[in-house]
Amino acid sequence: MTRFHRTPLARLLLAAVAAAALAGCASRVPLDEGAAANAANANGGVLSGAASNGGVASVNSSSSNAGNTAGVESVLASQGRTVLFDLDSYTVSGQYTPLLQAVARALNADKSAHLVLEGHTDERGGTEYNLALGQRRADAVLQQLRLLGVSDAQLEAVSYGKERPADPGHDEAAWAKNRRVDMR
Repeated sequence: MTRFHRTPLARLLLAAVAAAALAGCASRVPLDEGAAANAANANGGVLSGAASNGGVASVNSSSSNAGNTAGVESVLASQGRTVLFDLDSYTVSGQYTPLLQAVARALNADKSAHLVLEGHTDERGGTEYNLALGQRRADAVLQQLRLLGVSDAQLEAVSYGKERPADPGHDEAAWAKNRRVDMR
């Protein structure tokens, strides 16, 4: 039996079984780059898809630009740090345009500031799916900030999936708060 696992046929068979198992986990959420680009074009530059969770952002900068960093922190404190998403969506709603424009202005004023976008999802769905969805949400916010002129060097998108809920509840109200991208 040990010899069988080393044959090319066994490897091919194992790969086919793994691919079939992954296909069984498929959802209606397009998680590839092409889908995000197509969704952005179809919605006038606003990314969309069928993902249900969001991301979180953080701002860090050097002490030499503390005044400008205060501007970024001020924007986040006054206008909010969180972009919420609909169920099974990674569309950045137009209601967040003023927030993202203000954040972009502050980041463009302080080129040493760094924003970490942490994607989050609600508790429903598998771990791998939610990690991918959280990443898509964080990437969607990142793309909007890029379109507003923020440098790639200032942005980082990560996903925590369902591991860091904003609300530990198990109902629609809690899930809606957990489908997010936060900016810090």
